[in-house]
Amino acid sequence: MTAATPIRVALIGLGKIARDQHLPAMVADPRFELVAIVSRHAEQPGLPRFHTFDALLAGGVAFDAVALCTPPQVRHGLARQALEAGKHVMLEKPPGATLSEVEDLRQVAEARGVTLQTTWHSRHAPAVAPTRDWLAGKTITAARINWREDVRVWHPGQDWIWEPGGLGVFDPGVNALSIATAVLPRPFFLTEATLHVPENRQSPIQAQLSFVDTAGVPVTAEFDFLQTGPQSWDIEIDTDGGALRLSHGGAKLWIDGALVHEQPEAEYPGLYARFAELIASGQSDVDVTPLRHVADAFLLGRRVTAPAFVE
Repeated sequence: MTAATPIRVALIGLGKIARDQHLPAMVADPRFELVAIVSRHAEQPGLPRFHTFDALLAGGVAFDAVALCTPPQVRHGLARQALEAGKHVMLEKPPGATLSEVEDLRQVAEARGVTLQTTWHSRHAPAVAPTRDWLAGKTITAARINWREDVRVWHPGQDWIWEPGGLGVFDPGVNALSIATAVLPRPFFLTEATLHVPENRQSPIQAQLSFVDTAGVPVTAEFDFLQTGPQSWDIEIDTDGGALRLSHGGAKLWIDGALVHEQPEAEYPGLYARFAELIASGQSDVDVTPLRHVADAFLLGRRVTAPAFVE
């Protein structure tokens, strides 16, 4: 594949994230060509649609890669099948329902000589890299994550998010953790967690987490799926050089209350640019650090029964 020969992609799963983010990002990047859709219920005008991945493989459509946008509970089998067929694979976040699944996919991709990319789109938010650069060399004394959104607005009708492997409030919360693990200079570890699980659901709707890094610096996180009114996706970091706030999910950087960096959102174009680079270089990018923190919370967290959630 060269600049004149785009990477032919089959999109598996045509839900909200695929329509809102993957389709526009692929259309805007000449290195990619969307050639097929796999979906049981949705279709895209002008493209062949298959009900199953097996049908796609048997359907005669030539493709080089797949973008997997299904719920995480079913990703492993589809991704493994694609990798074994010699296709490059982009995994929407979270990359799987378990850490073991992702490790298995990493090994298959390595054995087959194809690219596997775990995507953490929030790391491509415009103010994340400037935040990491500004923190370099400074002494951090505390960090606080506040990630609060209305599940009824951002995840309407997505019942899978409440099932085992769907992560509940950690579906957006893992975005915050992906940023924190990218900008904080030292590893941090969970010490305490409280998970609020609705009596009629299986995954948490709210969570409070406490971490400490290898220098003893406290890091706390508040995740809330019941936020109404203004939504908040903020990370605050206290340092010897001033107080930093990364707001709007990583889009804006504030130092001591002054806005110092803001650019238009370009998370998914950044993901696809990275995917093209990985394929061209014959490499993979498999990072499960954010998901590992979620797994730790489910393992260590104290579960509290919350009122029933009704869509």
